[in-house]
Amino acid sequence: MMQDLLNRPIRDLRISVTDKCNFRCKYCMPEEVFGFEYKFLARSDILTFEEIARVANLFMKLGVTKVRLTGGEPLLRQNLAGLIQQLSGIAGLRDLALTTNGYYLQQNAHSLRAAGLERITVSLDTLDANLFRKMAGRHLSLDTVLAGIDAAFTAGFTDVKVNTVVQRGVNEQEIIDLAEFGRRLGVTIRFIEYMDVGNLNKWRLEHVVPAGEILDIIRGKFSVGPLESNYRGEVARRYQYSDSKGEFGVIASVTAPFCGDCSRIRLSAEGKLFTCLFSADGVDLKSLIRGGASDAELQERIVAQWQQRSDRYSEERSEPNGQIVGRKVEMYQIGG
Repeated sequence: MMQDLLNRPIRDLRISVTDKCNFRCKYCMPEEVFGFEYKFLARSDILTFEEIARVANLFMKLGVTKVRLTGGEPLLRQNLAGLIQQLSGIAGLRDLALTTNGYYLQQNAHSLRAAGLERITVSLDTLDANLFRKMAGRHLSLDTVLAGIDAAFTAGFTDVKVNTVVQRGVNEQEIIDLAEFGRRLGVTIRFIEYMDVGNLNKWRLEHVVPAGEILDIIRGKFSVGPLESNYRGEVARRYQYSDSKGEFGVIASVTAPFCGDCSRIRLSAEGKLFTCLFSADGVDLKSLIRGGASDAELQERIVAQWQQRSDRYSEERSEPNGQIVGRKVEMYQIGG
């Protein structure tokens, strides 16, 4: 299996199908910077479904077995089910998932499932309607997202997760309510430490609620015990409720980084390849594709990029005097 300079194999491909998003979450696309009239990439500047499927097929031949579709908000891409249908037929693909803010999930859940999508993760940071609007956008409705989660179950999805970014002074009081929500619906909540992704979210370490504190809050209400990881490199530490009413996860991306097992590579909507969530720039595959490069030439470029990979940003940030400075790609461009 192909490995990088730190002997990490390639296994997970995250594909951003659009940079567009209808939310303005402060840790990703703060409204004061982007506004709701922000001009995203033109359609001609992003990869077509056929181009995405071609690149994905090459990755499967190199050892990738898992694909996750992201954005921006992926359900803003028209006929996303058509892409899912193409991807689901690629040999070697074992897991096809989607991360969404859930706002357009209600009207799309059935078509996504019918096309071959296996798993859905919804980003949801609060169950308080007023706080939701404050965090995501003044005109947005929490009920629409909750209806989308219900629709996913109705459509036949059995593996539905919720990702919650926990920020000090913003939504840490929501942890127990979200845990109870997950137990009630059979949804796995994954509580994520607030990360310094991108350049515009004014991240500070004091805004991070450490994973240990999140776990202590939950243990103050419920009896829980640890679970084994599903696979090497799983980012969430898993815990089960002692009464067997489901499980939850905690992602300690700041206080206990997991760079050593990272097997993820990311393809942006405009066709750039990023080897780390905190990369400054990516390799331009789109120009190669549209310039007539053969599959062999594309694969050679992908292999070269992975084999020279040495990214370990989160570990370096955690080292003494390891605060990293410098420009990073924005999260809306390559997903979480």
